[in-house]
Amino acid sequence: MNGVQIKPNEEAAGTSGNLYEDSIYRLIAGAFRDIVYLEGPDRKCRYCSSSVQDVLGYRPEQLLGRDNRGLVHPEDKKKLNSGTLDQAMELRIRHADGHDVWLEFKINPVDDDGVLNYLLEARDITERRAMERQLQETIERYTSLKKYNHDAIISVDLEGKVIHGNERAEILTGYSISELTGSSVEILVGEGHMGGILDYEADVTPKQPNIDLIYRKDGGTVEVLTTVAPIVISGNRWGFYLIIKDISEERRLKIEKELAEQMSRAKSDFLAVMSHEIRTPMNGVIGMTELLLEMDYPDPLIQEYLEVIRSSGNTLLAIINDVLDFAKIEAGRTELTEEDFFLQETVESVIHMLSASAEGKGLELGVAFEEGIPARLYGDSGRLRQILVNLVGNAVKFTEQGSVRVEVSPVARRDDRIKLQFRVEDTGIGISEEDRGRLFEPFMQLDTPAHRQGEGTGLGLAISKRLVELLGGSIEIGSKPGPGAVFVFTAEFALKGPGHSAATAGEATSLEPPAKRLRILVAEDNEVNQLVLLKMLEKRGHSVRIVEDGLEVLDALREEEFDLLLLDVQMPRMNGLEAARIICATFPPERRPIMIAVTANALKDDRERCLEAGMDEYLSKPLKSEDVVEMIDRFFRNSGDSRRH
Repeated sequence: MNGVQIKPNEEAAGTSGNLYEDSIYRLIAGAFRDIVYLEGPDRKCRYCSSSVQDVLGYRPEQLLGRDNRGLVHPEDKKKLNSGTLDQAMELRIRHADGHDVWLEFKINPVDDDGVLNYLLEARDITERRAMERQLQETIERYTSLKKYNHDAIISVDLEGKVIHGNERAEILTGYSISELTGSSVEILVGEGHMGGILDYEADVTPKQPNIDLIYRKDGGTVEVLTTVAPIVISGNRWGFYLIIKDISEERRLKIEKELAEQMSRAKSDFLAVMSHEIRTPMNGVIGMTELLLEMDYPDPLIQEYLEVIRSSGNTLLAIINDVLDFAKIEAGRTELTEEDFFLQETVESVIHMLSASAEGKGLELGVAFEEGIPARLYGDSGRLRQILVNLVGNAVKFTEQGSVRVEVSPVARRDDRIKLQFRVEDTGIGISEEDRGRLFEPFMQLDTPAHRQGEGTGLGLAISKRLVELLGGSIEIGSKPGPGAVFVFTAEFALKGPGHSAATAGEATSLEPPAKRLRILVAEDNEVNQLVLLKMLEKRGHSVRIVEDGLEVLDALREEEFDLLLLDVQMPRMNGLEAARIICATFPPERRPIMIAVTANALKDDRERCLEAGMDEYLSKPLKSEDVVEMIDRFFRNSGDSRRH
């Protein structure tokens, strides 16, 4: 059954003689279930052991005296003809019932009086070949499933030789699959890790060995995260999978993310400090100026000078607010505050606020509403007002004669939402083509010698653009005949908010004073701010007590009852947030005053932190008299008993 010619040996067909005594019987005794087969020089069978019936289903006498090479599978005959004596040979032999049996042949030359015969020892390896085929199919199936994955999959046998790999393994290592197959995995993981990996064959659960580098073919290294998983087929362990995740890019992105977060935190910390350190003295400047303006002076110049101080303070405050607003928007930390509002009231409040500036320049300032716009909407009226103040303010600023006009019209209406268009048109200096393309960029200003105003940050339009987008709209510079400029933006609002009821004329905010004189506790460590709040509140008939930190707040509340607590957030010994938490945990509701945070911080989450601490509302410095009065009105206008129940 092999392809090697041997010389005839007539005595080989017998069952006795030196040949059998010296060789065949000895091999049979040690072969157990293996087939022993003697082939003569004519390729005919001279002897066959009885085990052939167990393995191939033939009785020995069926094979004796015959050339049996016809039983070899056609695809294996080439291998048979090219075989050599020093190599084992694996061939498929046809069983008596027609199926193929894999046999591994070992060929031993036997010299019988100068005639060369061949003694073949054949072992049944059908089960082993089936397991190997199943192993290969399993490996290829597993790696092919991972072909579109970012992980490299390399299968390794129990001796550490690579069996297979996926496409990602080629990319990661720089080796082709053919180059990897049969190579030691040591070329990838290094000598120090080889033993550790092979130790994992004793476990059937995936593990993560301490392999953090893979060595590439080009000499470079790749930072990785490696998992070792066993290859188990029919309960037998055949090797393991090396699952390799390239984390070099992930690590780079993580480092970049950490640096960006550090920079963002540093910027936020700087803005918080800047906000607090500037707003605190500004509270004194603007607050005291307002108190002085409420007094009568014989010399009108004093009133004029005070108005200049207030105007300059408000300009500085607007710049601070612009910088903080832009920082929050850029960081994606701006949220909309949605509530019911009257559209006409919101727009006309902007016209009213800027009417003095327009009248001072002899400009006509007006607004027009098209039909079909609901009187009441639901959305962020504060952000809408901020956009209009920026656009209408700029129009007044850059218009020396003529008019500034605001037009509001409906664009689209669907289900319970409406999109509105706002058009702000002026007869001012206009905008050049060059400036149009960059007008919404941060810090961009129209800077002509004739019209440079010397005020502002150049952030107003950049902020407006971001806010318009938050409101679900867009903004652009329109065109118009003649001089001037046109800004057109859209914004989307809900027609009905949660708990929305029909609007009536009697829903306007009442400005009547509270029903009674309030007992107010003010916690503030800055003496100027203490004086500002004291005078603001006493002027409106309230009884005021001043303390300087959270511990003094707690002492004061134990001594007497208060209707309202104005609580500075940053104070020595105990800050306002700590004090609010202790008050909520210690005092029953009927003994707790309404708590309003007063802080110079104006960044995102400041209000949320105050509310989470148990405070009822939040006021940002610098305080204005009307803001304080309006806040008090919200809680006490209709309350017969000002404390909680």
